[in-house]
Amino acid sequence: MSDSRIAETFQSTSEYFDAVTPVVWGPAGQALTFALGLTTGQSVLDACAGSGASALPAGRAVGPSGVVHAIDLADDLLELGRAKAAASALRNIDFVCADATEWEAPGAIGDGYDALACSYGIFFLPDMEANFARLVGLVRPGGRVGVTVWREGALEEFGRAFFEVVEEFASARRPESHAHRGPLSAEDYQRHPIRRVETAARLSTWLEHARCTSVQVSELSNFIPVTADFAWNLILGSGFRGGLSGYDDATRESIRVRFLELLTARGVDFVDATTLVATGERAS
Repeated sequence: MSDSRIAETFQSTSEYFDAVTPVVWGPAGQALTFALGLTTGQSVLDACAGSGASALPAGRAVGPSGVVHAIDLADDLLELGRAKAAASALRNIDFVCADATEWEAPGAIGDGYDALACSYGIFFLPDMEANFARLVGLVRPGGRVGVTVWREGALEEFGRAFFEVVEEFASARRPESHAHRGPLSAEDYQRHPIRRVETAARLSTWLEHARCTSVQVSELSNFIPVTADFAWNLILGSGFRGGLSGYDDATRESIRVRFLELLTARGVDFVDATTLVATGERAS
């Protein structure tokens, strides 16, 4: 998915993205901040920051003498982060609408950031390996690097049901047009870059290739009860939303109803949102 498509998708998700923050993005952001071991006065780059799930706890960890640069392509999400920071009197976080593939550390950062955080963001980078390696290069030697990604099997049952329903509606349209296919299909899911990092071993190796040492990977178990509101908010507030591209509002509503029916029929009572939290140090 191109940068412009990613920005377009997530600009329209802000309401739904934030609705699931307390049970999805928030716990992972807290866990990542803790794993990074941030301390007073440090500088942090939070790439693909969204509405601040990891930037806000990072801001609290580094204190008023520290700084967090939270960057994302979706300014609607960043505006939510700004509002949350203001409500918490956190004045040390700069939410900046910027491309992570082009971001340069301001001169005041000196030899580099003390830490880099990227929560659920690396698989949205256009070139996951090259772009992330560049971000690691913005961290000072010996500085901390941390990411969160979905563990193998997470969201799988939930996502499979969604893709099947989208495919049903796409198939119904194909006699008239073969042009439509949602950007996220079941086949796309299997080819997704996340496949490269969805186990502790793969993620550890991947970070080592990005010049990280002393890599540690832990698992954040997170099983969320399925309600109709949560299920659809997760679809609309995440990359799953891309599967609805090209459908009008009436068809999207039909997809929603059919999807919820399928979850019920299959007895999907929980969403497995289990996450890998990985940290390391930037090599000299």
